[in-house]
Amino acid sequence: MNYLHKEGRAWVLGLLLTTIAISYIVCQFIHTSWLAWAFNVLIWSFWFIIAQFFRNPKRIVVANENQVVAPADGKVVVIEEVYEPEYFKDKRIQVSVFMSPINVHVNRNPISGVISYFKYHPGLYLVAWHPKSSTENERTTVVFKNNKAEILVRQVAGALAKRICWYVKEGDNVQKGEDFGFIKFGSRVDLYFPLGTQIDVKIGDVVKGNLSVLATL
Repeated sequence: MNYLHKEGRAWVLGLLLTTIAISYIVCQFIHTSWLAWAFNVLIWSFWFIIAQFFRNPKRIVVANENQVVAPADGKVVVIEEVYEPEYFKDKRIQVSVFMSPINVHVNRNPISGVISYFKYHPGLYLVAWHPKSSTENERTTVVFKNNKAEILVRQVAGALAKRICWYVKEGDNVQKGEDFGFIKFGSRVDLYFPLGTQIDVKIGDVVKGNLSVLATL
């Protein structure tokens, strides 16, 4: 069942009151029935779209402890071996999930463990598929560590995503599937796995947070 994420409650309630007020004014002052109807459809559709941005479906993780679940809903757009310069400073397998405006924007812990590193980086707002978005856009870097591996997860802002939210800090013990952040209005999440990790998705796959297995450690 979906319910409204805490990041969207003020947005959705404020916009709801505004929409009700505008709808009332339209009905009072636009006397052409089809025009008033069309305008109301437009403004209520806009409210519904914004409300959908902040939905937070409750999902039970069924993956075993060796499996890494998707931290976000979206499409797999990158699977490649890259150099990770911030934390590992060596080669890793990068898997990137792009979140469109219609996806759920909650970010969830891909594994259970401890947060061994966290850093927020202010930056640009290049489109999420730009090659430099992972290193130059506003972003966070979160490293999850357990007895299997260390996995780096990077929340990356985009052209529309103007605010990244996070709920973890270094030293926190976290459980797989719990919320660790939110990116308002989409963008992407990058994950960095040790070389040799079994990747269980391919480019173009559509994944869901907590439900889809990205890799096996």
